[in-house]
Amino acid sequence: MKSAFRAKPPRYPTSWKDFPAGEHIRDAVKTVCDDYAEHIFGYHFAKLGSLSAEINLDTSPIRHHINQVPFDNQFGRQLDANNASEDIADNKVSPSQLHEKSSESTINKGNMVVGQSHSLPFAENSIDGFLLANELDFAQDPHEILREVDRVITQNGYVIISGFNPLSLAGIAKFLPVKRGNILHDARFFTSYRMKDWLQLLGFEIVEQRQVLFSTLFFQQRWKGAAKLQHYLASYLPWCSAVYVILAKKRVIPMTAIKPKRNLKPRFSAVGASARTSAVNRSLR
Repeated sequence: MKSAFRAKPPRYPTSWKDFPAGEHIRDAVKTVCDDYAEHIFGYHFAKLGSLSAEINLDTSPIRHHINQVPFDNQFGRQLDANNASEDIADNKVSPSQLHEKSSESTINKGNMVVGQSHSLPFAENSIDGFLLANELDFAQDPHEILREVDRVITQNGYVIISGFNPLSLAGIAKFLPVKRGNILHDARFFTSYRMKDWLQLLGFEIVEQRQVLFSTLFFQQRWKGAAKLQHYLASYLPWCSAVYVILAKKRVIPMTAIKPKRNLKPRFSAVGASARTSAVNRSLR
């Protein structure tokens, strides 16, 4: 299997606003993730990366969501306690009010963790669900992130992964001299087949896959008839969508003990004699 490690890490997006059609991508991915999240039950759900943190799974039965973002992310920098400590010191807000104030924002900062996706600060078998919204497309080593997810996820836990499709108009435009400053030029663009192969090697079962957005993603969507075209392409040309979303479930095969064979026959006996005959002879004496 070809290694996905890259010596030079790609530029990392701090928000969906870094993409020209970021809001459309986020809304399309969120719609699919909401449907998937309805079937994920448990106690803890982790969203890895800046893009995942901006997707609120309102329909999820799991109430405790953890947003893990890198420190250089705008929300990671907001976790710096300078402003918060100044407000508390000036008696402007109490710690409880500060938590309530943070929970009113788009991202619940009270449940935010600053760290890298390839080094998760969670115990083994402790997270019931994961969301990786295009996180692997901007990872230096996506295998390392998936191995960490496999270590932390519970038995029969779920993972939702979205990614950019190289077999699309966006994948072609990536290699064209179009908007060279666009961060999409740095995206990895892994195929869904390759992504599913990685998941299956780690013991995940692919539950469902959906294709969304049929455009270059390098320009904002302004055409009014785009919705009808999107529906047509999704029905007849799903393989050329710009974004795919995969739902996978962790499968753990239990170990079964090997039952011993019954009525074992002796493999050794004296040459020219029988144990039964010897016993009869001794009784006659």
